[in-house]
Amino acid sequence: MAEKRDYYEVLEVPKNATADEIKKAYRKKALQYHPDRNPGDKEAEEKFKEAAEAYGVLSDEQKRARYDKYGHAGVNGQDFSGASMNDIFSQFGDIFSDLFGGGGGGFSFNFGNGFGGSGFGGGSQKPVYRGSNLRLRVKLTLEEINSGVKKKVKVNKYVTCQKCKGSGSEDGQTETCKTCGGRGQRMMRQGFFTQVSTCPTCGGEGRVIKKKCPACNGDGIVKGEEVIELDIPAGVMEGMQLSVRGKGNAGARNGVPGDLLIIIEEEKNPLFERDEANLIHNLFISMPQAALGCNVEVPCIGGKVSIKIPAGTQSGDIMRVRGKGLPVLNGYGRGDLIINVNVWTPKKLSKDEEKLMKDLLESENFKPKPGANDKSAFDKIRDFFR
Repeated sequence: MAEKRDYYEVLEVPKNATADEIKKAYRKKALQYHPDRNPGDKEAEEKFKEAAEAYGVLSDEQKRARYDKYGHAGVNGQDFSGASMNDIFSQFGDIFSDLFGGGGGGFSFNFGNGFGGSGFGGGSQKPVYRGSNLRLRVKLTLEEINSGVKKKVKVNKYVTCQKCKGSGSEDGQTETCKTCGGRGQRMMRQGFFTQVSTCPTCGGEGRVIKKKCPACNGDGIVKGEEVIELDIPAGVMEGMQLSVRGKGNAGARNGVPGDLLIIIEEEKNPLFERDEANLIHNLFISMPQAALGCNVEVPCIGGKVSIKIPAGTQSGDIMRVRGKGLPVLNGYGRGDLIINVNVWTPKKLSKDEEKLMKDLLESENFKPKPGANDKSAFDKIRDFFR
């Protein structure tokens, strides 16, 4: 499955965009990729759904807050990839009600460079350069996942040039771009349509630097490093991606910084296997313990817990200790500790033990008598997790 793009990047808005700015940006994307204007274009349809998904999160204050803190992991339920067009139209009908209300005149299409801030259909604004995202893998123990953890990491990245304060200019002086005359765009008319493209000389700014800063060569950013404190919540899982807003590469010329994307890696634990919020422990008991029953201590995160093994327990039986698993991320409660019972058979016997086993071998009670209700290990596990 392809990795989802950042929702702010999809709508081409800064992280501090207002609700009106987000709505306006979505309307622009909806107009650009609407199926009525792109009949049969599967790529346009996917981009239309992607924009709807981004708007569905960023237009909701609570969802946006979770997304800002945890990234896509905080809004896992928001996915429009399998939605129909009717689903999207019904959910965001107020957005589409006046987009296609008729009207004459031609269309003006903008083929910009991907920077936020360029208007649709004319008008020039200074582009906002966005720094790229960075990815960092962080290994966590089950104990850290259980409680949540703060970690400090050193990140090598592009930072704002201190010599020019990010402007890219040595003396702060700029001049009007001669290629576009300060408009930041080049317009080419082709019959009914007007094609608008970003000026290649000034990058859409309308002005060019007269004397570039020697430290950053006019980019406003230089290579550097930063120590960043990560606040990782309890309950994260292997492969999960969290976002630290604004801690990626700095944007050129005082632009918007990218994000730091944290990829979670779990260290192997010798005592437990993980099934989402549940922990699975393989418990080994002796044949006498299984036959007679006993009380045993089993490990759990942060200590031990005592459980009762009933007499006649079979190898492959499964027991559950509720609430002794891991916390549920973005939810309430905890998973369970699942105990898989294994009856240990010794590989070597003394003469006395061998004689005892032979005596038991002749005992009618020790001969296997599986009943119709006895289930296989697979059936036990399947039924247990239903």
